[in-house]
Amino acid sequence: MSKLSDKVCRLAGRFARDRRGNAAVEFAFIVPLMLTLFFGTVEFSSGVAVNRKVTLVARTMSDLVSQSSTVTDTDLTNFTTTGRAIMTPYETTPLNTTVSELYVDPATLTAKVKWSKGAAPRGTDTTVSIPTALKIGGTYLIYSEVNYKYVPAVGYVMAKAGITLSDFTFTRPRQSTCVLYSQTVCPT
Repeated sequence: MSKLSDKVCRLAGRFARDRRGNAAVEFAFIVPLMLTLFFGTVEFSSGVAVNRKVTLVARTMSDLVSQSSTVTDTDLTNFTTTGRAIMTPYETTPLNTTVSELYVDPATLTAKVKWSKGAAPRGTDTTVSIPTALKIGGTYLIYSEVNYKYVPAVGYVMAKAGITLSDFTFTRPRQSTCVLYSQTVCPT
C-alpha cells in the first residue's frame, strides 16, 4: 500500500510541476470572453451606425417635404425611396416612415394634424405634442417620424429579437405658409 501511495505522490508532484498545458487551459478560458467582446463591439457599432441613419432619414423626409409648396403621393413615394437609399447598406424592409403636416392653433397653441401619409398615418385633427419653442400660433410644421427594427447579425450579445430605433423631427415649410397635399387648403 505504501508503494501505491508513494507512486501517487510522485505522480501528483510531477503533475503539479508540469507547465506544458497551462497555455491551452488559459486559452480555453479566454477565447469565449474575447469572442463575446469582439462580436459585442461589432454589433454595438452597427447599431450606432443604423441609429444615425434613422436620424438622417427623419431629417431628410421632413426637409424634402418642407422645401415643397405642394406634395403628391408620387412625391412622398420618391421621398420614401430616398430615405431607403440612406439606409444602405443595411436592410430597408424594417424601415417605416410617416410625414405629417401640423397646424398650431393660435388660441390653444396645440398642434393638430392637417394631413398625414406613410406607414402609420395620423388621423386628421389629432393632437401631436410639440416642443414649447415651436408653439407659435397660426404656423405650420412638417413632422417626420421614422421607426426601424434593428436585428443584430449574431444576436448573442445584444437582443436577439431586435431593437426598435426611432427618431422624429419638425421643420417649418420654406416655400409657402403650408405644404399643400391633394385637396387641402391652408386656413388663414
